[in-house]
Amino acid sequence: MKQRTLSILVDNTAGVLQRVAGLFGRRDYNIDSLTVGETADPKYSRMTVVARGDDQVLDQITKQVEKLEDVVKVKVLEPDSSVQRELIMIKVRCDAAQRQSIVSLASIFRAKIIDVGKESIIIEATGAKGKLEALVDLLNGFEILELARTGLTGLSRGADDVTYLD
Repeated sequence: MKQRTLSILVDNTAGVLQRVAGLFGRRDYNIDSLTVGETADPKYSRMTVVARGDDQVLDQITKQVEKLEDVVKVKVLEPDSSVQRELIMIKVRCDAAQRQSIVSLASIFRAKIIDVGKESIIIEATGAKGKLEALVDLLNGFEILELARTGLTGLSRGADDVTYLD
């Protein structure tokens, strides 16, 4: 099974997320990750969808998404010609004695401490999936209270493959 990351530029209209996600559900394709956000132009949103399958299934997914009414453009984000990142927030139980160990561990991963309480600390980190999984793995020595991940998002490198909209 291969993984494919699609960057989908869509009209920013009500129901567009449901229509794209519904296409996957109707065809029994799984979405590994999905992020959506408004672009610099509020008329459009960018969806980053990560799906898994063999070449035939992934090609079929791409073609079916391109046919949707609200879709303006679909790009396949190849790992070597794109920048892809994920955000994770991790709340870890800690007392004053453990706090410095957690802060030191976070700094190794260039993570930020975004909240400190008497009994917990919240870490924010961005990066590739492997980096974030390594951070979580090392924090498993502490008690992870909550964890939230955004899912993958990305853009193609350079200015050659940019879609200019009116």
